[in-house]
Amino acid sequence: MPEPVRVVVTGAAGQIAYSLLYQISSGYVFGPEQPIILHLLDIAPMMGVLNGVVMELHDCALPLIHGIVATDDPAVAFKDVDAAFLVGAMPRKEGMERKDLLAANVKIFKAQGSALDQHAKKSVKILVVGNPANTNALICSHYAPSIPKENFSAMTRLDQNRAQAQIALKCGVPIDQVKKCLIWGNHSSTQFPDSAHATVGGKPAAQVVNDDAWLTETFIPTVQKRGAAVIAARKLSSAMSAAKAACDHMKDWWNGTPAGEWASMGVFSDGSYGTPEGVMFSFPVTIEGKKWKIVQGLEISDFARARLDATGKELQEEREEAMEVCKA
Repeated sequence: MPEPVRVVVTGAAGQIAYSLLYQISSGYVFGPEQPIILHLLDIAPMMGVLNGVVMELHDCALPLIHGIVATDDPAVAFKDVDAAFLVGAMPRKEGMERKDLLAANVKIFKAQGSALDQHAKKSVKILVVGNPANTNALICSHYAPSIPKENFSAMTRLDQNRAQAQIALKCGVPIDQVKKCLIWGNHSSTQFPDSAHATVGGKPAAQVVNDDAWLTETFIPTVQKRGAAVIAARKLSSAMSAAKAACDHMKDWWNGTPAGEWASMGVFSDGSYGTPEGVMFSFPVTIEGKKWKIVQGLEISDFARARLDATGKELQEEREEAMEVCKA
């Protein structure tokens, strides 16, 4: 068997982690032959709950788990880790403005960036799930200057999965028939779910859907507002689907994207497609050898251009707000 991979999950006593930890430990992400050592981080008041989670992981009798470290100390949690799922963040509460959430979470990700910089492997792959994910990832990277910027990413895979599912439901086909749904920009209501390059059973999605009004007026807002719709129905956030998306994201990053397929990832913008440089922007990427590459040469319509510009503007504004908080 290969050497164990050390995997840290923050917010490990929370709802998303509860679904995430089993999927990671089952072999879905890193492979059915890859042992793992789990590093579980949460705040001190949650350690009792976290110990219960550890008990359940033991009781699952999963052969790939070769050790569990449960702690409230970031120095211990991030020590020599190979992969990081940064899930823990303050959730948005009723009446809270997005900028208030940003201010609270920037401080968390500033501290975690510093801890990663000091204690993690320089090759660590870091996925930020906690919202606002794109800007949290940006701040985390800023305070971990010794770790390459390309090793940081923000999760927009949940939005991609939601987009694929909506088109599959509309067309009455299994989900694996839908390919190349894209998410551009921020994991927020300004994100742009793009069906222009998608296929259904190998045919252009627009041709199979055969309803342009649905694609522009129903599909896009449904994906943009899906998280709020789940909360309204379930009275809790979309924890199961978020955990699955985090696993999908890291699985592709670790093992590569399947031939002919793309993944949506929030990564540092190099200005591709006229996007603002230096923000964490979701692009379609291909991955090989644990390295992502932005898919180039896609046609951007005027309709798409306006949406890329709007989400890029929001990300620039978030970056400025976050940097102000960090200086304070």
